[in-house]
Amino acid sequence: MRDSLKQKIIETCDRKIATKGPTVGLSFYAFFANRNDDPALLMEAATWWIQTHRLDHFEKAEKVKALVLAKG
Repeated sequence: MRDSLKQKIIETCDRKIATKGPTVGLSFYAFFANRNDDPALLMEAATWWIQTHRLDHFEKAEKVKALVLAKG
């Protein structure tokens, strides 16, 4: 996964956790605007989420952040 996507995921998770608490859930769509302005990046996130980690549609932000950080 490209570094810019990793950073975007970490920042989004941090923001959601700060505003909604440690049990907040999110989907990979949370990392993107409502319009699809970067389909390749969206597919990269979807592949990481669905194929690589087999995550459910909604997952805890803390879990997603930990997965990103563990992969360095």
